[in-house]
Amino acid sequence: MSVFWQWTVFSSLCTILGALPTLLFRNVSHRAKDMLLAYTAGIMVAASTYGLIPSALKLSNLYVLTAGILLGTVLLTVMELVIPHVDSDHAFPPRDDRQSAHLLVMTAMLLHNLPEGLSTGVSLASGDRQLGQLVSVAIGLQNIPEGFLVALLMVTQRAKPSKALAYTFMIALTEWLASCLGYYFGTELRMLVPYGLSFAAGAMLYVVYKELIPESHGDGHEIPATFAFIVGTVTMIALTHWLG
Repeated sequence: MSVFWQWTVFSSLCTILGALPTLLFRNVSHRAKDMLLAYTAGIMVAASTYGLIPSALKLSNLYVLTAGILLGTVLLTVMELVIPHVDSDHAFPPRDDRQSAHLLVMTAMLLHNLPEGLSTGVSLASGDRQLGQLVSVAIGLQNIPEGFLVALLMVTQRAKPSKALAYTFMIALTEWLASCLGYYFGTELRMLVPYGLSFAAGAMLYVVYKELIPESHGDGHEIPATFAFIVGTVTMIALTHWLG
């Protein structure tokens, strides 16, 4: 259990760590934002394809993997349709509706972080120590730019820095609770572990393709965003190699 606490707390706290720089400066170019989003996307793709998917195949078969990936994709599609959220169009909400805008930002990030927390918990429960560490580090790395962008969006909407940090903390706490849920199902119902790993992979790939990549290309910075995506992917491949 100590390993679970160590890695899940690390992964979740990275969200808060990423938000701290917004206390010092509040203006970041769209180019930098797009590169951060693309870097995050690269990390998530590599974590899915080099960590979650191979481990799910090792524990089960192609049919289980396919079912889990489709389940993750379908569930996030339903959540996108049912829960109000901010679309990836780089448009800032009207200033006279800031409270609603802040809630929408938080809802959008919760949609992103729930599958990430589940993937961390299930990976740590799989019994594969290397996989648990790899996924925890991957989620932690991509939580840093996510936390930064959430806090930055809020302060640019004239929210107090303390409020931006409080929202970021709530997002980190939600991800940690999701990791607890994933760990519980992974340890109590071992047969669900490969489904959980596949589900997490499908959900993360959905977030990448539906949200992160379109948003990183929203302001005409496709080339630097593409390079950032590749750097993020290579970062995770290197971590997989070093941890292996």
